[in-house]
Amino acid sequence: MTQITIALLAALAAAQAPAAAGPPAPAGSPAAAGPGAPAGARPGAPPGLELRVYGPGGPLTPVRGCAERFARARGVKVTVDGGPEERWWGRAEKDADVVFSGAEYMLSDLERRRPGFLDPSTRRSLWVRPAAILVRKGNPRRIAGIADLARPGVRLLDVNGAGQVGLWEDLAGRMGLIPEIQRNIAVSTANTAEAIAAWRNQPELDAWITFASWQDRMRDEADLVALPDAERLYRGTPVAVTRRSSQRELALAFVEYLGGEECHAVFRQAGWR
Repeated sequence: MTQITIALLAALAAAQAPAAAGPPAPAGSPAAAGPGAPAGARPGAPPGLELRVYGPGGPLTPVRGCAERFARARGVKVTVDGGPEERWWGRAEKDADVVFSGAEYMLSDLERRRPGFLDPSTRRSLWVRPAAILVRKGNPRRIAGIADLARPGVRLLDVNGAGQVGLWEDLAGRMGLIPEIQRNIAVSTANTAEAIAAWRNQPELDAWITFASWQDRMRDEADLVALPDAERLYRGTPVAVTRRSSQRELALAFVEYLGGEECHAVFRQAGWR
């Protein structure tokens, strides 16, 4: 065999040999974490870890904002779903880790109706949100406070649910105006989603006693009349971990985060105190 033939065979063998493996990827890198790991996962975070959080629509915006920050910091996924209970309960009873609510009595009522679903030892009261009055853009009725809602001819929207049960009555009762304001309630709904639809479809409605936080989502449709300190009422924002949660430690950490100052700033921006 000639030297040229030997050289050609050696070159051919080298071309067909597999490339040498490089050094192993460092722990926590995308390659080491595998395809199921969330982007930005911290070293050691189990791939595909997810918290599922449910609650009413009122606190949904700040809870989602806090969940996004928590997810980035922890390298996990947090899915938050909110709205009327009948819309999310079917999923929550199977996979919920955390449930928040729009008032203390609402979470207590959920515990009563769904015994064994929540772990009461994990319940925590977060931030409070003030009651206020929403009026039409430009405030054509010149409504400045609760007393103005008792004027003849003012047409009021009331939510008899969603954290607002008895809200108007508590406010009116302090001023001795329950009969006058009750007579002016033109539409009463079961939840805030229905109330928003009524506000949009019935322009003859003049005002709505609700939470100041709702104006943040209705800036193009309503102006806010803040109540004086002496007239103002507040409702709480409770949260609890479910008994069925398979991510209990992570769920407890999220509840703790919701009660921290970083989250408080998110809630304040959305209208809470």
